[in-house]
Amino acid sequence: MALETKPIELNTASPSFALPGVDGGLHKLEDYASKEVLVIGFTCNHCPYVQAYEERLIQLVDSFKGRSIAFICINPNDDRSHPEDSFEKMQERAKEKKFNFDYLRDDTQEIARAFNAACTPEFYVYDKERKLRYHGKLDDSPREPSTVKVPYLKNAIEDLLAGKSPRLEQTSAIGCSIKWKTN
Repeated sequence: MALETKPIELNTASPSFALPGVDGGLHKLEDYASKEVLVIGFTCNHCPYVQAYEERLIQLVDSFKGRSIAFICINPNDDRSHPEDSFEKMQERAKEKKFNFDYLRDDTQEIARAFNAACTPEFYVYDKERKLRYHGKLDDSPREPSTVKVPYLKNAIEDLLAGKSPRLEQTSAIGCSIKWKTN
């Protein structure tokens, strides 16, 4: 069942994080300080909405290659209820799909809560000062690439790189609910 996100407060600072990546490294917010724009997406392996966006996201990252931008995807899902979202499965998927962005694991789910993330995929775009300037979905076609009319995420990034405010600051992300742990 699809979940739609609610608006969140813009111009807030990015929460700090230190998360393991599928590349074997520990990734921290400050590691990306030199980039003009930071894109953080909450994604996972199993969600059909994420899977429908994967190729488009890879193409988007490629389109900004060499520019001052960093892309991170964070998987916060409970891997006990969804074993396909385990760190090992994340490593396999990243290799199989040739992910060109940092793919991080939020096993405690503290980071997802700090961002107030609700679903996968859900994107946050931060400016050089790491203030939230865009929140929402990748584009206007959650399942079908051929019907995309408005590339929201790309537009927000281009606007920020051009020194402008995003023409649209927020959209309602649509996807699978984050699979929260129950104790």
